[in-house]
Amino acid sequence: QVQLVESGGGLVQVGGSLRLSCAASGRTFRNLAMGWFRQGSGKEREFAAAISSSGGRTEYAASVKGRFTISGDIAKNTVYLQMNSLKPEDTAVYYCAAGSTYYSDYVQTDPDEYDAWGQGTQVTVSS
Repeated sequence: QVQLVESGGGLVQVGGSLRLSCAASGRTFRNLAMGWFRQGSGKEREFAAAISSSGGRTEYAASVKGRFTISGDIAKNTVYLQMNSLKPEDTAVYYCAAGSTYYSDYVQTDPDEYDAWGQGTQVTVSS
């Protein structure tokens, strides 16, 4: 069983940056595809970014592409989400997710493909 703990959320002004971290424990990072999802107030959870277990492939939602970057550090069992040029519509609780995969270059964008979730970290972008 994988345990995930997010950190790095907070309050930032429009145009600012934040870096979220997700530390995984209980299982090696290998063969784990990782993703970030977010849920704004009164909205459904939506995909933000994902990275394959090899780290060689990434995928982004259209709303964050060009502003967010997902990366992983296998040695630290940690995945990051660098968020730049933040907008008020980025305000949400951000969740880290992990999913087992046999394919090292497979990127998972469907939340149903993930079987472990963190508790979430709040990101608030003020205008």
